[in-house]
Amino acid sequence: MGTIQTTLWVVVMLVALALAFDFMNGFHDAANSIATVVSTGVLRPTQAVVFAAFFNVLAIFIFHLSVATTVGKGIVQPGVVDTHVVFGALVGAITWNLITWYYGIPSSSSHALIGGIVGAVMAKTGASVLIASGILKTVAFIFISPLLGFLFGSLMMVAVAWVFRRMRPRQVDKLFRRLQLLSAGAYSLGHGGNDAQKTIGIIWMLLIATGYTSAGDTAPPVWTIVSCYMAIGLGTMFGGWRIVKTMGQKITKLKPVGGFCAESGGALTLFIATWMGVPVSTTHTITGAIVGVGATQRASAVRWGLAGNIVWAWVLTIPASAFVAALAYWVSLYIY
Repeated sequence: MGTIQTTLWVVVMLVALALAFDFMNGFHDAANSIATVVSTGVLRPTQAVVFAAFFNVLAIFIFHLSVATTVGKGIVQPGVVDTHVVFGALVGAITWNLITWYYGIPSSSSHALIGGIVGAVMAKTGASVLIASGILKTVAFIFISPLLGFLFGSLMMVAVAWVFRRMRPRQVDKLFRRLQLLSAGAYSLGHGGNDAQKTIGIIWMLLIATGYTSAGDTAPPVWTIVSCYMAIGLGTMFGGWRIVKTMGQKITKLKPVGGFCAESGGALTLFIATWMGVPVSTTHTITGAIVGVGATQRASAVRWGLAGNIVWAWVLTIPASAFVAALAYWVSLYIY
């Protein structure tokens, strides 16, 4: 009886920690959804975060749980996971998020979580229990998602420039201030649909490992789905203002038409990735789209030095969070 009570206490603690990570994901990545509408002046910051949070939560009705399945069952063999692995993974991911948030670096919460899972598992048993296919497609999209964002963003910008070439700049600006609300809503929908499912996946992994749900179930309990979408929505409402400035102005200066193209290109990339069940970085995606939009104007419009620093943060995310997760795993063995 004592063991069951202890396990339940640990599970409750870890679910709370996972929801804290989910909240932080929304807080950390709020800039991805609202940077362009804020920087172009379409919405004030307070309006933008409420707008984005609404669409984050709305995604619960739109997307299938493909990403949650990948995280919960497709990264590591379920029989290996225990509460110590989940604790290490979450601590690794949260620590890296806090570091990058503090320095205003738009890094990936998604890859921090995947890195955390990998690091904690390797600390326990080594690499043999990792599922190569799930990890490889996640790692591949570190490069594919910003490239797709770049491609779609730049193509949208070229297409819009051609279609509206006879319209006066002032009219174009006025039109796309309105259209940008649609693109921002679509991007926030994709953000919620992909990112909330990562936390659903790790809670699902925890519940399977502790016997509170079966590995044969095709979906996690409803309460995990609802709580994760609500947590990321609340996190977005509080917003990550340090990163808004970097995303909205430091990489390239955006007008409403550029914001529309960047958000539309990013949203399309997220929809594709979520449909494929790939946990991608919304940060990588929107950064690629913003750079793509800036590059269509002229190469000098993009601050490539800053973009290069951001790429270094992307490269370091998985190994850094994995290292912290391994340390947290070993520490947890002495805690409970």
